[in-house]
Amino acid sequence: MTERARAEGRAGVWSGSWVAERLGVELAGDDSLTGLLGLALRRNPKRAHLLVSNVLGKHVPQSPSVVHGHGVALGRRVRDLLGPETAGHAVVLGYAETATGLGHSVADGLGAAPYLHSTRRPVAGVGRAGGFEESHSHATSHLLLPEDPALLAGDGPLVLVDDEFSTGNTVLNTVRALHERYPRKRYVVVALVDMRSPADAGRLEDFAREIGARVDLVTAASGTVRLPPGVLEKGQELVARYEAGRAGAGVDGGAGSGAGGAVGRVARVDLRWPDGVPDGGRHGFTAAHRERLENALPGMAARIADALPAGARRVLVLGFEELMYAPLRLADALERTTDADVRYSTTTRSPVLAVDDPGYAIRTRLVFPAHDDPADGPGERYAYNVAGAGFDAVVAVVDSAADTPALHAPDGLLGRLAAHVPHVLLAVVPSYVPHAPHAPERPSMLSEPLRGPDFSSYASDEVGWLLQDFSDVTLEAPTEEREEAIQSGGAHYAESLPVEYQPSEQYQELFHSALDASAARLARAVGAVTEIVLAERSPRPVLVSLARAGTPVGILMRRWAQYRHGLDLPHYAVSIVRGRGIDANALRWLAAHHDPAHVVFVDGWTGKGAITRELAAALRDFEVSDGVTGFNPEIAVLADPGSCVRTYGTRDDFLIPSACLNSTVSGLISRTVLRADLVGPHDFHGAKFYRELAGADLSPAFLDAVSAHYPDVTDAVHAQAKELLAADRTPTWEGWAAVERISEEYGIEDVNLVKPGVGETTRVMLRRVPWKVLARTGAGADLDHVRLLAEQRGVPVEEVDDLPYTCVGLIHPKYTRGATGADGKAVAL
Repeated sequence: MTERARAEGRAGVWSGSWVAERLGVELAGDDSLTGLLGLALRRNPKRAHLLVSNVLGKHVPQSPSVVHGHGVALGRRVRDLLGPETAGHAVVLGYAETATGLGHSVADGLGAAPYLHSTRRPVAGVGRAGGFEESHSHATSHLLLPEDPALLAGDGPLVLVDDEFSTGNTVLNTVRALHERYPRKRYVVVALVDMRSPADAGRLEDFAREIGARVDLVTAASGTVRLPPGVLEKGQELVARYEAGRAGAGVDGGAGSGAGGAVGRVARVDLRWPDGVPDGGRHGFTAAHRERLENALPGMAARIADALPAGARRVLVLGFEELMYAPLRLADALERTTDADVRYSTTTRSPVLAVDDPGYAIRTRLVFPAHDDPADGPGERYAYNVAGAGFDAVVAVVDSAADTPALHAPDGLLGRLAAHVPHVLLAVVPSYVPHAPHAPERPSMLSEPLRGPDFSSYASDEVGWLLQDFSDVTLEAPTEEREEAIQSGGAHYAESLPVEYQPSEQYQELFHSALDASAARLARAVGAVTEIVLAERSPRPVLVSLARAGTPVGILMRRWAQYRHGLDLPHYAVSIVRGRGIDANALRWLAAHHDPAHVVFVDGWTGKGAITRELAAALRDFEVSDGVTGFNPEIAVLADPGSCVRTYGTRDDFLIPSACLNSTVSGLISRTVLRADLVGPHDFHGAKFYRELAGADLSPAFLDAVSAHYPDVTDAVHAQAKELLAADRTPTWEGWAAVERISEEYGIEDVNLVKPGVGETTRVMLRRVPWKVLARTGAGADLDHVRLLAEQRGVPVEEVDDLPYTCVGLIHPKYTRGATGADGKAVAL
């Protein structure tokens, strides 16, 4: 970016004109919109344009006083809306990564409000107070990790802050998740810009009425984005053309991505960050923290100013992903300390095309590898509008968790910066580690496991159920009634049970033919995953199945270890509930009777990986609450079509017959139940034993049919296990990415309504209200039972090319009993 180009930008060229002229995209609304927003092109196959904020301090370097000032002004408007007394009880919640600094600035404007932001960085030893999914983001999982779990538990207003309010999906997902756990009467949504379409504008009000709370909206400007037909295809073509040109020229947005190698010019600045002050709002930031930080800022800014080269006229303070507020306030203080022109922005995960044109918002792009060992694996990170911007010095501000060898590598962030800026300073803020709370007093006695034949049709030595017996409690509700309650937020799926599906004679014939066809294949997968567990996890593992789908698999693994190695492995079944975690009392029982390091959690298959994530988060919570370490969150599964785990028998998405039925292939046990009036703080979760269905029970027959093939597949198992043990089994999370694509393509706001894989699709058909089934073109007999169920329920089956799963089941979106047919658009809102 040349000095002349910067002058052109200042002379009044709108930084969205390049995209607007080529794609016909328009911003319509308040006169201030074009001053607040520019446009760029996403490197994304589903959305063409990106709204780029000029005042957020993320992609576009901006005066820190302007960035902080916009957030403070919004916070003062919230304070005026609520009134001083109500505002005094408010809590502010910001969104990772883009709005962490904005949310903190809003909290500053409110006054004494405590602040918390969601995070995509799990922190060892810190329990979750909640979480939610941002279904259309490039990185979706948001965790809430307050040091004080009571932070979100009050009844004062919750102020949710994001950079833009585009469809409302993220906010609705958040409020729905939090309201279920911490209900309150008032929410305030804050954003720099409200860009909802007319179709989305009324959804917030409808949702507020639905949950019985008031929801207000405060924004700096509002408008809409008008997209002409074919904009996605045109945008993709433009991105492809410019990316191809850059690859040939070896440049990135006109200034080059840099060869690195000049890290020697990087100097450290000792900030002397005040002890005990958090680096941001990841674990909560209180009024006392704010006061201590304000007192320390002038001294830290002076130390940065002293380290700057003499005569530096233009200085960038560059933050790091979620770490936005600390570098913003340092930049703000530096701006008041020095005569230099100080700007502020941060690095980001978001992939955007760079075009060096004054009418385009992202002029240059530096690309470097992630350097904070992210939980979702390595990947590219970006710094925009830094190269070629005429900076004499850059102050890179990271937290200590990100001060790694990857940061200092020749191709790392510091090397990229040093290739373009004469002077690079590094300031490291200590990553705040919350104090672990005292472990609560544990219950003195937990029940012994339930066993067959008193509970389940499995033999007593095959599995012990760490559950309580709810057989005499009426828990079933009609499928349609349950679906409406679940989707409205009025009930959790684990608070009731679906009425048990009783298969027709035709369906039972399909089950038996499927079992005959797949029993040997299942035996090979069982043997392979068991051999991997014995080789990598423990020579004498304690198998703990996630009830109920994991239980038959756990029994089969136990039988293989017995057949092949003469081992008599302990095997238990425990409850895990999406959104509520694993049964903590079951973990306490296991820890009291076995070494947690030998426990191997077992499930049937992976879909999009939600339970994989749930288990990992729940075990972190348990470590904090009870101080018990050693449980390994890595699940062992028969089939891993979603590529979510390392320990599996196969990654093929094929029919596992135990998915075809409910309790009659799972020991006559229901799915697990967690309801406050039935499960006390010292109780196991519950389930029902359907003794009355004994005449239809196929559970022992399924197990015997598979294990009968063990002698025939021994050699094949040995070869398959050897191949897997030598292979790179690193999860790619391909399934999660596919679910996001499908969710966006079919307009489904909640990714939990997309159920990938044969097993999950079958569950949708048996237990939920299905909308449609997506079947991979050419899928064969593995889908016969799904096609039959779809025919019986009047659900369309669409064939789809390039589907990574054999099939995907879509739950009826926004279901109410006023919905008609199978068309999700014909739903009464």
